Amino acid sequence: MTDQHVEGVAAAGSDQRLGWPGRLAWAITELFAPQHVALALPLVAGVLAEGWPGLAWGVLTALLCAGVPAVVIAIGVRRGRLDSKHLVQRSGRKVPMLAGLVAVVGGLALLIALDASRVAIATAAVMLGWVLVMGLITVWWKISFHTGVFAGASVVVAAVTHWEPVLLACGLIVVGIGWARVRIAHHTLAQVVAGVVVGSAVAWAATWLVLS
Repeated sequence: MTDQHVEGVAAAGSDQRLGWPGRLAWAITELFAPQHVALALPLVAGVLAEGWPGLAWGVLTALLCAGVPAVVIAIGVRRGRLDSKHLVQRSGRKVPMLAGLVAVVGGLALLIALDASRVAIATAAVMLGWVLVMGLITVWWKISFHTGVFAGASVVVAAVTHWEPVLLACGLIVVGIGWARVRIAHHTLAQVVAGVVVGSAVAWAATWLVLS
């Protein structure tokens, strides 16, 4: 399956020929959309690492760094400028990436100015890394944000909780996400694997820099 074939696949899961495996793949794709994971990450990491104060900082981080890009994508879809929230067409990723970059840089700066918790700053830094690195890659090649963001989020949660077994459980979910993306022909196997590698590496590096 070539990248050109992937670019031409419809963004909605309406193809009845996919059968129940295809419907399952679409359900996984919807549930673990990068926007959903990015919104949840600061909250989950914050509350697990720092309790209720961490949750409060997590809410602010999620709204600033993940909420704004999600709104931009939703508006683009409603106006017909984007195919779906999954951004199947690589050419449609540029504006959301720029919006994400502005939102995350601004959010990270505000969190630092407010003397936010280190976990909140770390999650914002991870998101900035994703936008910069995977956003740059997606200009030329359709790397999977679905697998990259979830794999990276798993690394962050494991780092802040110091409970490495979470990586095993989340690793199984990553495999499922990768299968789903390939099953509905939104990505090639290479693209989902690259997403895991890059998303995890960026998350590890950003978390280590902030929390070490």
